[in-house]
Amino acid sequence: MSIDTSVAHPARRYDYWLDGKDDFAADRESADAIEKIYPHIRTSARQNRMFLQRAVRYLVEQAGIRQFLDVGTGLPAAGNTHQVAQSIAPQCRIVYVDNDPLVMVHARALLTSSAQGRTAYIEADLREPQTILADETLTGALDLAQPIAVLLVAVLHFLPDDSAAGAAVKSLVDAMAPGSYLVVSHATDDLMDHGSIEALTAAGHVGKTDTTLRGKARGRGVLRRTGDGRAGIADRQRMAA
Repeated sequence: MSIDTSVAHPARRYDYWLDGKDDFAADRESADAIEKIYPHIRTSARQNRMFLQRAVRYLVEQAGIRQFLDVGTGLPAAGNTHQVAQSIAPQCRIVYVDNDPLVMVHARALLTSSAQGRTAYIEADLREPQTILADETLTGALDLAQPIAVLLVAVLHFLPDDSAAGAAVKSLVDAMAPGSYLVVSHATDDLMDHGSIEALTAAGHVGKTDTTLRGKARGRGVLRRTGDGRAGIADRQRMAA
């Protein structure tokens, strides 16, 4: 898959809000346009990153999880999933998944595992969960017969159709062993003023071609499709993109 630098990509836009350097003019232009309408977006991005780190820490320390499937991982930044997990339990094993080839280039170069554990990388899309689950990289790194934490942090809001989003989550959760966890953060309109929502929608930043804002009830509806109660952590962050 080639890298189209002329079109903004969510992972690179997020990297820009986190003061990263792996972004292009189209990403910065899109990110700045969103920030002009919603000035809290950088704070939201940072808080979302901190939520990921808290969740991973809890899962390793309190829940005893040693395997992670991080889908929609984004570009490497400080405090990545494996860094947090392996700092507590070096034997933790992590598989990162993203659909941006630039993310995978940086991940393979920068996200190195502890000697006792393992990190692996798959270039794939959440909309095709069976492709992720069938990938030999995943099955070679993680034991699906043992509990796994599935991380869907700031990624489900890029699937605009509720049924498709719910089906993707259900496919991943159904493949996990009992005792597994699901970690979710999601863009929501519950805490945004109507004017900001209208402006973001009119500019194309909210809608089927970009971010889908789901409120509490709608978000629960998507997650409810998982059905069997194995979701151990669910959280919604105040995110505009």
